[in-house]
Amino acid sequence: MQAWQRAVAHVAARVAAAGGGPPLPADTAVVVHLHPDRVVAATGLPVLAQLARDGRYRSQFETGTSAGGLTAHPGGDRWRWESELFGGAYDHAPAAQRPVYGALSPAPRFGSCHLRLRPDVLDRVTLAFPDSAHGPEALGTAAAAPAVPAARETGRFDALDDYVEAHVHGQLLVERDVEAVVLDPCFRDSPVHTAAEEIRTTAGAALEWTAGCALDVAELARRPECVSYRGAQVVRVAQELAAALTADGVLDAEVVGRAVAVGRWDAQRLNQVWHCVARFGSPPVA
Repeated sequence: MQAWQRAVAHVAARVAAAGGGPPLPADTAVVVHLHPDRVVAATGLPVLAQLARDGRYRSQFETGTSAGGLTAHPGGDRWRWESELFGGAYDHAPAAQRPVYGALSPAPRFGSCHLRLRPDVLDRVTLAFPDSAHGPEALGTAAAAPAVPAARETGRFDALDDYVEAHVHGQLLVERDVEAVVLDPCFRDSPVHTAAEEIRTTAGAALEWTAGCALDVAELARRPECVSYRGAQVVRVAQELAAALTADGVLDAEVVGRAVAVGRWDAQRLNQVWHCVARFGSPPVA
């Protein structure tokens, strides 16, 4: 039995021991969010270009990049969470065998763009609610998914954290598993768009567009709920990068991505700037 099969079986046994749950609907779509323009440390390529070249989605254990904490290494928080969640199935497995993280609904906290996966992946998916970083209270598989009703019943999480975490085991292969690449329109006619077109033509995945998300930095600084969301220091970083990188003060995923590339600001602060955009932004005015 391969590591991923042991991991899925371990979660299934835990769910059964806890009383089981309803199955996922057959048309459930798992989405995997990403910042498509972030550079993969090991190769120097942007994430989506790397995906187009490899035909395989790499986990944080391989890329060294993350929209959350950088703890995917032996003994790190991500390593320990996975060891507990999957019964040690991946403790000694190569990085390439580690699961890919997604969600059962859009989770823009982790990126402005996403991959929508084909229904066939559900047999290789496990679930957790809340996020594994917060100590899941409910787990699940496609056959028994108590994590889903648990998520619907709480309502105690912020809008960016109110999702069911999905773990895609057995690798995520673009041609086999990806139904669509869904981009924010701020990346239209950019290298990100080019990489998505390559995936469309070589792997048969559709290319789709969201409505987009943008936020005027003046509004971010003016609204108390925005300032308190990630703190005044994050708002100051947002103001600095808006002044340095935009002509109109409007922040979107492409602007935040350029700020990451500049290297002037702390990466975690920039993640938090994106959280503010994703939480309080709206589709840009045409």
